[in-house]
Amino acid sequence: MMENLLNYPFDAHLILRKKRAIKRSLLQNSDFTEKKIAILGGSTTAEIKEIFELFLLNENIKPIFYESSYNRYYEDIVFDNPQLRDFAPDIIYIHTTSVNITSFPRVQDTSAEIDRLFQEELDRFRQLWQQIEKMYQSVVIQNNFELPYARTLGNLDVTDLHGSTNFIQRLNQAFADHARQSTNFHLHDINYLSSWFGLEKWYDKSLWYTSKYALNYQAIPLLAYSLTSIVKSIHGKSKKCLVLDLDNTLWGGVIGDDGLDGIQLGKETPSAEAFSDFQQYIKKLKDRGIILAVCSKNDPQTARRGFEHPDSILSLDDFSAFQANWESKDQNILSIAQSLNIGLDSLVFLDDNPAERNIVSSQIPGIAVPDITEDVSRYIAVLDKGNYFNTTSLSQDDLQRHRYYAENVRRFETQARFRNYDDYLRSLEMEIEIKPFASLYLERITQLTNKTNQFNLTTRRYTLAEIEAIARDPYYITLYARLRDKFGDNGVISVLIAAVKGRELHIDLWLMSCRVLKRNVELALMDSLLQYAQDKGIDSIFGYYYPTPKNDMVRSLYGEMGFKQISSNEKGAAVWACVISQNYQKKNQLIKVLA
Repeated sequence: MMENLLNYPFDAHLILRKKRAIKRSLLQNSDFTEKKIAILGGSTTAEIKEIFELFLLNENIKPIFYESSYNRYYEDIVFDNPQLRDFAPDIIYIHTTSVNITSFPRVQDTSAEIDRLFQEELDRFRQLWQQIEKMYQSVVIQNNFELPYARTLGNLDVTDLHGSTNFIQRLNQAFADHARQSTNFHLHDINYLSSWFGLEKWYDKSLWYTSKYALNYQAIPLLAYSLTSIVKSIHGKSKKCLVLDLDNTLWGGVIGDDGLDGIQLGKETPSAEAFSDFQQYIKKLKDRGIILAVCSKNDPQTARRGFEHPDSILSLDDFSAFQANWESKDQNILSIAQSLNIGLDSLVFLDDNPAERNIVSSQIPGIAVPDITEDVSRYIAVLDKGNYFNTTSLSQDDLQRHRYYAENVRRFETQARFRNYDDYLRSLEMEIEIKPFASLYLERITQLTNKTNQFNLTTRRYTLAEIEAIARDPYYITLYARLRDKFGDNGVISVLIAAVKGRELHIDLWLMSCRVLKRNVELALMDSLLQYAQDKGIDSIFGYYYPTPKNDMVRSLYGEMGFKQISSNEKGAAVWACVISQNYQKKNQLIKVLA
């Protein structure tokens, strides 16, 4: 299929040559989320826009573009722009590069003059960002700067204040500081991209002089792919679980044949060192919140022995699910997803065997299966540059994700011992905290609005700035739910936003994390919502259901809650209503609601 050309590692030349055929193939899909993206360029961006569109379509995101005229990025933002304002972009991408730095230090400049020059340059961009924040409810993606084409001071260029390299690095650090302090501002690291591509190749001066492209034509797919990973992350489309084979994937050799002493890990051979480095990389992914699972054709006890190797960096405790048997790997991966209670499109599967990769990729829709070679020294590059786990923020909840899902597996195992499901729920000793949005959890709440798809009645997405505004607005009832049980704390797992309109309440958003489905959390939340509504003098509540390919499970939720359907359309969208009764009987009987 044409879209397979967009999987990393990709052939940039082939993508550029076949872009029209790839687009035709991608547009055959009908399941798109539309996003309005403004590309404001400090150089020519026409080809960037076309290739960016391909990678977005491949992620089921259909972009509607506004594109600035050549090098009009500053004027489009700072001065009144009715066209851009009417366009109302969801995302503004500012494609500036080192060619858009207006002035570099001169060798005769004093340090004070250089500091003033630096501040003027930084202030020019800060003016852009402030104007966007003032005029648009948009996410901003801003390039940092690649290193200079030439260094007139040679190696001194990086340390001397007069050096262009030094000046660019100072600007890059200032941009990074701004990104860290801002809620809807994301830095696109072309400094790293250009280094990875090769700075000598990145600069194509003949293309600059003829067409005003600030990067090599062949680097455009890499740039577009990187941009897409940020957009995916903003909208909750990044992967969150890495499923790993064992033999010749996490260690060299076959544990069942070679034994513990025969597998390759450590520093004794180049191959052993490469496998150890790969394990170290995987460990870092786990530490930042990526769920790890094992899927291996092996005897389970033999498979576990591999982690007893003295040079193994990973341990059994690092894995939230472990499937080692002689069943087909696609079936085992389905079992892993079920035990973790996550979607198949959240998974990445890594296996050195191309036949196993082919079976899994053909049988499991949505799963990512990187095409790794037999060269273990390339494993990290293929996984890392695939941008499967790209993130735009790290919350405390992310850092605890491994623990959450490991505890979920224990719950899943406990459930199997009960014949009556209510008895199982009682055994969990659940406690729930339901309160209006608190500043401590706003980042997590925003994250949930952008990544939750199954239990999500309207699938509306929000930026952090929008969530902050709603939390302050007295005309909204906002609720978050945090669930604990005897196995541990699940963190913030459900969010509800409802707009007060006179004596009516309209539920704009209601979602719940997949890791607590079928735990009666929705009943406790509805009980709390009605109490808050009554306190505000609300007479009736209206709920909305907008169907997506993933949220069919909540199609009849409002009906189950006692609402009456008052309208629907041919696409399945429905409006439900409930008149608040003074004799309302609470629905939740199994979860203790904390005061």
